[in-house]
This record gives sequence, structure tokens and C-alpha cells, in this order.
Amino acid sequence: MSSKKTKDPQDAEQAAPDLEKSLAELEQIVEKLEAGELTLDESLKQFERGVQLTRECQAALRTAEQKVDILLKKSGADRFETEPFDTPDSDD
Repeated sequence: MSSKKTKDPQDAEQAAPDLEKSLAELEQIVEKLEAGELTLDESLKQFERGVQLTRECQAALRTAEQKVDILLKKSGADRFETEPFDTPDSDD
């Protein structure tokens, strides 16, 4: 009995992390770490969770960027190009 798993796009979207939720949790972790009231062990656990959340957020953003690229190509929008997002210089 062979069971083929087909990937449903809706399943992939549901499995993707909720970006806003992840960012909010990441902000809470930063606040806890900046407060300096955690033990070393707790700080390390929070840091590890923060790294995990950061990776999930980056993956979600890459997925969104790929979807935008696909939609632009499908719509025949050859005149549009995606560009890297420039962040403000930290010198300001």
C-alpha cells in the first residue's frame, strides 16, 4: 500500500510560522534579555529560542518574496523587478 503525499499549498501556508506572532515573541525575548534578570541558563534558553524564531521569520520572508516574484511573472509584469530592501544606516 503506497501512500503518496501531495503538498497542498494551503497546508504549506498553515505550517508556515505566523510572522507577526514570531516577531512579537522575539521582542519579548529581547526585553527579557535586556532586563538582565534571567539566570545564565534561562538566558541561553531564551537566546536559543530567539535564534530559532529569527530563522523562522527569515524563511517566512523568503517564501513571501518568492510568492511575489511568481505573481509578478504570472501577471506578465516584466517591467517590475524586485530589489533588496535597504535598511537605514546605523550612523543616523
